[in-house]
Amino acid sequence: MRITLERSNLLKSLNHVHRVVERRNTIPILSNVLLRAEGASLAMKATDLDLEITEATPAMVEQAGATTVPAHLLYEIVRKLPDGAEVLLATNPDGSSMTVASGRSKFSLQCLSEADFPDLTAGNFTHAFKLKATDLKMLIDRTQFAISTEETRYYLNGIFLHTIEAGGALKLRAVATDGHRLARADVEAPSGSEGMPGIIIPRKTVGELQKLVDNPEMIVTLEVSDAKIRLTIGSIVMTSKLIDGTFPDYQRVIPTANDKEMRVDCQTFAQAVDRVSTISSERGRAVKLALSDGQLLLTVNNPDSGSATEEVAVGYESDGMEIGFNAKYLLDITAQLSGDDAIFLLADAGSPTLIRDTAGDDALYVLMPMRV
Repeated sequence: MRITLERSNLLKSLNHVHRVVERRNTIPILSNVLLRAEGASLAMKATDLDLEITEATPAMVEQAGATTVPAHLLYEIVRKLPDGAEVLLATNPDGSSMTVASGRSKFSLQCLSEADFPDLTAGNFTHAFKLKATDLKMLIDRTQFAISTEETRYYLNGIFLHTIEAGGALKLRAVATDGHRLARADVEAPSGSEGMPGIIIPRKTVGELQKLVDNPEMIVTLEVSDAKIRLTIGSIVMTSKLIDGTFPDYQRVIPTANDKEMRVDCQTFAQAVDRVSTISSERGRAVKLALSDGQLLLTVNNPDSGSATEEVAVGYESDGMEIGFNAKYLLDITAQLSGDDAIFLLADAGSPTLIRDTAGDDALYVLMPMRV
C-alpha cells in the first residue's frame, strides 16, 4: 500500500473513527484502525465489537492495499503534523510496518494483518428511513442526559427509539430515564419508519452519534433490525449493536392529573438554582421550592456549612406548596429548554412533576421529587 493524502482530510476522518477504539484492549487488533486504499480513496474502520465506524476520504493511491495500525498513535502523529501538510502512508514489502512521512518527519508503525480485523456483520435490516440531522440531533440532545449509568438496569443504559401514535399523527419518539428523571422528545415519523421495532441505542453509540451529526444540512439514513442499527451520515457509516432488553412502560410514570401550574423564566430560574446549590457539599443535595401566589422561594440547607435562599417571581395561582428536587437534575433539564419560560405542572410534594418547554410540545420531562 502506498498513498498520499492531505493532513486535514486524514485528521478529520481519523478523529471520527479513532474515538471508538478503547484505550485498553485485551485483544491487540482492537487497538488498531483498518486502512484500505483503493480507487481514489482511503477507507478507515474502527470497532470495539459493539460499535463500528467506517469513513472514506479522498487520497492519491499509487498502490492499493490494506493494513491495520494503532489507532490512537496514528491519530496523535497526524494531529501534530503542520497544517496543510501532505502525508505519505506506505507499508513495507512484508507488511509488518507502515511508514508515515510528511516533510522532514518520518514514523514507522507496527502493523497487524487486516485479515484478523473483526467485521461487525450487520445482517438484514427490516426498516430503513431518512431523517434530517437537525431532527436526530434534537432527539438525542433533549434526552441523552437522562440515560442511566447504573449497570444493573442495563436496559436503561441507552435511548429508547420507537414510533407511536400521538395527537392523531405518527411520531418518532426518543425516551431516556434513570428512574429519577425521564426525558421524552418527538419528531414527525419519517416515511419508512412505520412498524419499526422499538430499539434501545447504547450510551456509547449515542455519544458518538451526537458528535457526528454536527452538520444541520445533512440527511441521515437509519437502518434498523431487532439487534442492530446502521446510520449513514455523508461518508461515515456507523453500525452498532442494540441493547438486548425490554424498555419499561414509561407512559405509566408520566403524570396526567398535575393541576398546579408554575411558569417561570427559564434562565432566571436556572441561575437561581445554581446559586443556592453552591452551599451544598454535593451537587445532588436537594433544593426546596416553596410556592405561593406569584412567588417562588428557593432554599438549600447544609448542616455543615450553612443555608441559602433566593426569591424568584413566577406565574403561579394555585394553593401554596413545598417540594424538593435534586439541584443538578433541575439544571440538566432547564439546560434542554429552548423557550424563554419553563412550565412546571405539579401535584404534591411526593408526586412526580412534569416540566414542559414553551417553545413547543415536542419534548417533555418528568422529575421525581426529593424529601427536604
